[in-house]
Amino acid sequence: MLKFSNVSKVYANGFEAVKSVDFEVSRGEFIVLIGPSGSGKTTTMKMINRLIPHTSGTISINGKDITKLNVVELRRKIGYVIQQAGLFPHYTIEKNIAIVPQLKGWSKQRINERVHELLLLVGLDPETYAKRFPKELSGGQQQRVGVARALAADPEIILMDEPFGALDPITREQLQGELVSLQKKLKKTIIFVTHDMDEALKLGDRIAILQDGNLLQFDTPEKLLHEPAHGFVETFIGKDRMFQNPELLPVTDVIADNVFTALPDRSPERALALMRKRRIKRLIVVDEHDVVRGIVSAYDLVAKMKQIKTIEETMLPLDTYLYDTATAKDAIYAMSESPYGIIPILNTDHKLIGIVTRGTLLTALSSQWTETEVTP
Repeated sequence: MLKFSNVSKVYANGFEAVKSVDFEVSRGEFIVLIGPSGSGKTTTMKMINRLIPHTSGTISINGKDITKLNVVELRRKIGYVIQQAGLFPHYTIEKNIAIVPQLKGWSKQRINERVHELLLLVGLDPETYAKRFPKELSGGQQQRVGVARALAADPEIILMDEPFGALDPITREQLQGELVSLQKKLKKTIIFVTHDMDEALKLGDRIAILQDGNLLQFDTPEKLLHEPAHGFVETFIGKDRMFQNPELLPVTDVIADNVFTALPDRSPERALALMRKRRIKRLIVVDEHDVVRGIVSAYDLVAKMKQIKTIEETMLPLDTYLYDTATAKDAIYAMSESPYGIIPILNTDHKLIGIVTRGTLLTALSSQWTETEVTP
């Protein structure tokens, strides 16, 4: 949908802000551009709507070279959100949102309906906020209006230039979450510039890391964390970033090394012998296809030894489980609901592939301290 082919930007003084950048963005992707100051991230984004003209190479949208398009029409088809919203202070909220639809010649009724729809979409009651002026809104509310204005004419692409950078941490995190939810509904193509790696990892489907005008790596958050392609990328992300963001750590990375199971028809004596040998207090019960049936405890087996013939008779259900597509963050939440401190991990065929325990979670998530510990 959006394609950069060998794109460079060189200023009159010879400074090369962007150096032969190549990448493609699919329709509906949320792309984050990140890097230190002077890396070229904002320049790269502004070249898309020709706020900054590129020097060489080709930028195309839907296969059309943007230099061949009327610049006014191009910009009207691209939403733009900047830091501190950039609202017109003497316009009401509804007039701020209506600017591009008016320029495109929409009818008054259609514009009013669109403004009402968008205010609801960004969580602002039209009856309360439509007639207000920007100065009457908080910073977070102004940013919501900025997003609504960018969406007003239903653009194919939305550019967001550090839109949450000036907000307090609580408001910023709230708006990040709302933007993720909004994107799931609208499936817009978003190019988002930030200097905050945590924000990038939370929002981006893919992240482009730039340094000194060079595109060093353009990958999913998971790929960046697991397989940084450049020393600067690893340093910029931070080696402990995975553990600060457990939602990016696959649950398969925190499963126990050994999982001990038994069939339902196993005798309590044999089950206890296995548990003593392996020094475990509980045993996962599976059928012949490795599908989880339940869990038995050593305490219950000892207490009911004389009354039962198979462990199935004292087996308890194990309702809390996760699939292998889950994350460590999912396991943290699930663990709080598990009465046994064990979470079975299943594949798509519902077969047991491992378990997560409080111990395996603690070991994985605390390794950031052991890895960076410095001996005085």
